[in-house]
Amino acid sequence: MALATPRPQNCVEVDAAALFDYLDTIMAAGVDGLVLFGSTGEFIHFDVTERIRVLMLAQKRCRIPLLVNVSHSTLAGAIELAEDAMEAGAAGLLLMPPYYFHYGGGQIAEFYRQFAKEVDGKARLYLYNIPQFTNAIPPEVMEELLASGAFAGIKDSGGDWGLFERLLALRAKHKFQLLIGNDAIYRRARPLGADGIVSGVAAAVPELLVALERGIAAKDEERANALDMRLQEFLAWLDRFPAPLGIKLAASARGWKMAHAAVPYDQPTFDAKQEFEEWFKGWLPLVL
Repeated sequence: MALATPRPQNCVEVDAAALFDYLDTIMAAGVDGLVLFGSTGEFIHFDVTERIRVLMLAQKRCRIPLLVNVSHSTLAGAIELAEDAMEAGAAGLLLMPPYYFHYGGGQIAEFYRQFAKEVDGKARLYLYNIPQFTNAIPPEVMEELLASGAFAGIKDSGGDWGLFERLLALRAKHKFQLLIGNDAIYRRARPLGADGIVSGVAAAVPELLVALERGIAAKDEERANALDMRLQEFLAWLDRFPAPLGIKLAASARGWKMAHAAVPYDQPTFDAKQEFEEWFKGWLPLVL
């Protein structure tokens, strides 16, 4: 699952005590692994030094595999983060294409090739495709990189069903892990061969995704469909907020220290927040 990142309001440092409490709570819910500083974790709000500090703390606390997003706007920054993640003992590294500026497929492919060359097989590498927020990895680049054997897998958060089917076909020829990063399609994708999910929703309601995974594994169609219905209800609410604000509001409603917002509320967002919190109070017991 993808971790959120607790920090005090109007502060650029992570709240370490709150992070420890949060990690303990999430792990107790039964998730199989964690992703630190992904999009749900708002990595872009923290500088490299703070990301490395929190990585060291989180790795010491974790009792399950920890994947680390080492994405950066530059190759040098991604390599620096990767070196520290490997030194800390991270189970694997996630890497987006370089963000903010637009790059063509050739440059994106070369970015990944050089990153893999620098890591030199010392860690499991995962492509991280999230076209909602940054440059998309072109499908042909995904195919080239995954076929090369230099990458352990891909976390695809785009939710494009056609791309999922294309990756599934590629996986029949080349061994790699196909991880879903979009909660909306997980119920459908997992039985067809997706290896797992890195869920943003699980950052606030890990019990729901753990139960859904167990329902799918047991081939309990009725239970899996009922849980997916609850998941889709939650996702519909998230669409009303800028990512990942809705997830943090839900976590905060559970008493977890996630009330901070990167950008101040306008009146419509504040009104939606109050409406969501009231809805969530009635919805959560149905899931738990």
